[in-house]
Amino acid sequence: MTGKLFWTDPYQTSLTTTVARVEGAQLWLQDTIFYAFSGGQESDAGTIGGRPVLQAETQGLDIAYTLPAEHGLTAGDTVRVEIDWPRRYRLMRLHFAAELTLETIYRDFAGVEKIGAHIAADKARIDFALAEPITPHLPAISAKVQGLIDADSEIVSAFSDMEAERRYWEVPGYCRVPCGGTHLRRTGEVGRIALKRKNIGKGKERVEITLLDGASC
Repeated sequence: MTGKLFWTDPYQTSLTTTVARVEGAQLWLQDTIFYAFSGGQESDAGTIGGRPVLQAETQGLDIAYTLPAEHGLTAGDTVRVEIDWPRRYRLMRLHFAAELTLETIYRDFAGVEKIGAHIAADKARIDFALAEPITPHLPAISAKVQGLIDADSEIVSAFSDMEAERRYWEVPGYCRVPCGGTHLRRTGEVGRIALKRKNIGKGKERVEITLLDGASC
């Protein structure tokens, strides 16, 4: 099982670890800070042993990384893992903005069902089933979400089931949500956001979330 240090400290940008296994272009690490696509959040970008990571994918409780075929690494090698921190931090900010937006929509509209999500470095989106267009409600939703962000509340992220690697995030006094992504320490780190509605079909709504500033860690 790969040790997932991106949960212990999602702000860690480099790590020295050991190659646990190699199969052709794919390898597995003893421990990692390199997040793999899950729950709609895109994989990190970066390098392992100076080689670019072409793909990162979860395999049960492990994470497999695909490197260029000629990577030359073998099991037992000590390697340095480096992630693209500005990209990771934008993913973390957009991820949490999307989580707060979805939680607000759940509270404002009875019977809403989430049907999709994607968190990229330029924007996030959440898709949900809703009989009415959400456009008239976006200003109020945006104001509520921005208020939660501006409150600069603590964000707790921990295991609900350590053995099964199930995790959650929580803003104490507001909500607790199951999620295995990488999370910020405080809501205020998200910064200013904008929400935009897209029509993706009858009875389906999409809200896109973008960041309005270049705030960094």
